[in-house]
Amino acid sequence: MHTGLNKLTQSANWIIVEGAGGWYTPLCAEHTLADWVIQQQLPLILTVGIKLGCINHAILTAQAIEQSGLLLAEWVANEIILPGQYQKDYLLTLQQRLSAPCLGVIPHLPNWQSHSIGKFVNLDNLL
Repeated sequence: MHTGLNKLTQSANWIIVEGAGGWYTPLCAEHTLADWVIQQQLPLILTVGIKLGCINHAILTAQAIEQSGLLLAEWVANEIILPGQYQKDYLLTLQQRLSAPCLGVIPHLPNWQSHSIGKFVNLDNLL
């Protein structure tokens, strides 16, 4: 696992590694995504699916990341469902409770494949 990332690091100014499924997603019988990221000592960007339960999920994930000794550098809000009555409250609470700044809010896009979602996220602070 280590060799591929080292090769990429030599040929790029910066690399974003996407981890789908969550912090403790198993990669094999013995290792999780968290194990690999800790081994690589990578800073993290947390994606939060904005819906009921997202505050608890985001705070627990942020705590696990920080307890591992890694940096939670930023987070992104992803409105995975149509914004409801409490959508703004969820976002405000997350901004108050997470130690990292928010890179942006990706709105609910039913046909997201036909959109350029990069315009909703500001990566300037990462450069």
